[in-house]
Amino acid sequence: MSAARGGSAISFESGGQTIDAYLAEPASGQGPGVVVVQEWWGLVDAIRDVCDRLAREGFVALAPDLYRGERTTDPDEAGRLMMDLEIPRAVGDLEAAAEALLRQSSVTGPKIGCIGFCMGGQLALAAGCADDRYRAIIDCYGIHPNVELDVEKLEASVFGVFAENDEFIPHENVRALETKLRDAGVQVEFKTFLGVQHAFMNHARPDVYDAAAADEAWNDTLSFLRAELG
Repeated sequence: MSAARGGSAISFESGGQTIDAYLAEPASGQGPGVVVVQEWWGLVDAIRDVCDRLAREGFVALAPDLYRGERTTDPDEAGRLMMDLEIPRAVGDLEAAAEALLRQSSVTGPKIGCIGFCMGGQLALAAGCADDRYRAIIDCYGIHPNVELDVEKLEASVFGVFAENDEFIPHENVRALETKLRDAGVQVEFKTFLGVQHAFMNHARPDVYDAAAADEAWNDTLSFLRAELG
């Protein structure tokens, strides 16, 4: 799935601490900015791959390391890292990531997008609620029990990617979130992909990855970002 890694490691300041991140830029030299938010595993290669793929499509993509260097392949450890994450700090890191991204000379336009997966999907929504620099939010099967969303403050448009057979996110929760966003006046579109499981877009998870659904979701994602960010 991965081509040669084309991005680079950078860092920025957040709350008096240095945050490491991965930045990928398009061959054209310029494009709209997108923050990419990790799953509960940490800033792993699958997330860097998303940045590289976005760059190949003309976007400038930045993935901050919300775990401050920690990462794992063990589900139990990933669950611990997710639950230990301080949500206000993580949202602050994403605000700082937006600022760092917009400082890049390669980024065009005053508004950026944000895409998150699993834990990152909920955090992407939280970032949009806290920061009006985000114009487009993509929630890919987002879940985090400690994230509360003040959707009345959300000015970005939202695209949601969900799985029919998601053991972590009941259908009623997806419907409730969509209704909550619509009632707040948010422009929102949710799409549920049939016959697939949670994390079906993650090519590093052959136990759940579904190539056809992942390709469709990716193309939908690109169309949404281009429509919202130009």
